[in-house]
Amino acid sequence: MSVGSATDAMLTELKARARATWSAGDYDAVAEGIWPVGERVVRAVGVASGERVLDVAAGTGNAATRAAQAGGAVTALDLTPDLFEAGRRRALEAGVEVEWVEGDAERLPFDDESFDVVLSTFGVMFAPRHAVAAAEMARVLRPGGRIGLATWTPDGTVADMFRTLSGALPPPPPMVESPLAWGDPAHVEDLLDGVALEFTVERLAIDPEVDPGEVVDFYLAAFGPLVVARRLLEPEGRWEALEARMRPIIERLVREPASYLVTTGTKMSTAS
Repeated sequence: MSVGSATDAMLTELKARARATWSAGDYDAVAEGIWPVGERVVRAVGVASGERVLDVAAGTGNAATRAAQAGGAVTALDLTPDLFEAGRRRALEAGVEVEWVEGDAERLPFDDESFDVVLSTFGVMFAPRHAVAAAEMARVLRPGGRIGLATWTPDGTVADMFRTLSGALPPPPPMVESPLAWGDPAHVEDLLDGVALEFTVERLAIDPEVDPGEVVDFYLAAFGPLVVARRLLEPEGRWEALEARMRPIIERLVREPASYLVTTGTKMSTAS
């Protein structure tokens, strides 16, 4: 097998595991805590009536539904179609229409310059190859179009949760970059400067509004990455140790503000 074929095979397997991970548990219920961020991102880019909008790695429509409420003609793309039922329900409850498309952030199934706005809230950051995903978002965005992203910062409690979880699991293939790098402004600058985007970055936080005593067990049972970790580690007798490390992190997660970046940008007319 050639190097290219081996890489393709690893990516195929990796993305199949990603689908299984994000469809485990109850992502829509967990995502309730980040629901206000979609509105902030849509407001930051200024979605206007009639604009063509793409929400990449849309989950259950955090940004897509808000963009449709602002008058956009919205397509929501995600690798995990199991999330679409909840997304359609949320859009219906909001009184808007969203087109749902199964697809890969690293290989967007759309023509060049198809959209006026491209969004992603805590989604595209989990694509394994950051430069590939950034280039794809820029490719489908028209010159003068805007991009809006929300990504977790690498110094917050959410980052602690993901680092602790990944440390208990087998390491990913070498081409996989840490999703937390998307929360580093210098990394985002490198990615977007390379695809002819002018951008700004703002650091914000989600203020928790829940009772920590009720949330820890819920997260352990409903958050897909933790559900999958338990399935893998419990037969080996290793889950209890990870659970003990995760509980205080989740408690902090629902007590302390969770920091994230909002990156907004405009695609220049000619590549640099």
